[in-house]
Amino acid sequence: MGMFWQKPNASNYRYINEPKNNTPMKNRRDFLKTLGLSGAVFITGEAFSSDAFLSSRNKVILRFIVASDAHYGQPKTEFDAMTERFVDLANAMNKTQKVHFCVLNGDLIHDVPDLMPKVKVKFDKLDIPYYVTKGNHDKITDATWENIWKMPVNHFDEIKDNALLFGTTSNEKGEYLSPNLDWLKTQLDAAKKHKNTFLFIHIPQAKWTANGIDTPEFFELLKNYPNIKAVFHGHEHDKDGIKMHNGLPFIFDAHIGGNWGTAYRGFRVVEVMKDNSVLTYMMNPTERILEAKL
Repeated sequence: MGMFWQKPNASNYRYINEPKNNTPMKNRRDFLKTLGLSGAVFITGEAFSSDAFLSSRNKVILRFIVASDAHYGQPKTEFDAMTERFVDLANAMNKTQKVHFCVLNGDLIHDVPDLMPKVKVKFDKLDIPYYVTKGNHDKITDATWENIWKMPVNHFDEIKDNALLFGTTSNEKGEYLSPNLDWLKTQLDAAKKHKNTFLFIHIPQAKWTANGIDTPEFFELLKNYPNIKAVFHGHEHDKDGIKMHNGLPFIFDAHIGGNWGTAYRGFRVVEVMKDNSVLTYMMNPTERILEAKL
């Protein structure tokens, strides 16, 4: 598969920052300029300048946020503040540039089942429709999960000719699992009619990272569906890059909570353009720390 993760100063990684102070923005263009726009990259690998980024705003037909690893309730962390900070940042972005939905990609809580209804109260303050996936620290039964979130642990939806697949990669014990491949094949077959399919699962299915697992059958299955645009993973708090495998991007988004990982707690933004190209970038809530392109 080849090497993927490189030293932080490698030239093929980019990050995006936000304003370092609370000075009001004069207009939308000023807001966009503060984002460190050279950090935006096309999933196809095309370089994307700041000017091109600004001019692309009227070409976006679908924008969504991917965030993972809130670890709400983890001892000795400011989990309330970290979760609320993410909600505030996502809502602020939505006020300036429309966000169609958000995905909370696993490890919403930290082990204790009673925390799940509490974190739902926090995430219900999002002004954006959102989906959830189950991670290894979300140690509740599938039935309880569905009762709280009103969606099953394996879930399918569609928006604007895009299929959205959300699969579980763990269970009540917190074991590392592959997604249900029979369910996944059925949904991928149904999604063939859509222009794009986006797949969201918490645990990486290859040993690219310290905490991934090895599921060759998963990759063999995906090879049969050329309309899969990207696969999104959480789990690895210190990973915020993109692994290309068999021409398909497997995308990480660091963490919004927890006690380890990247020096910042941020989230990923994905934008589908009118020509069906896809732009993605990380939002870093404090400073611009790294740059990359595929």
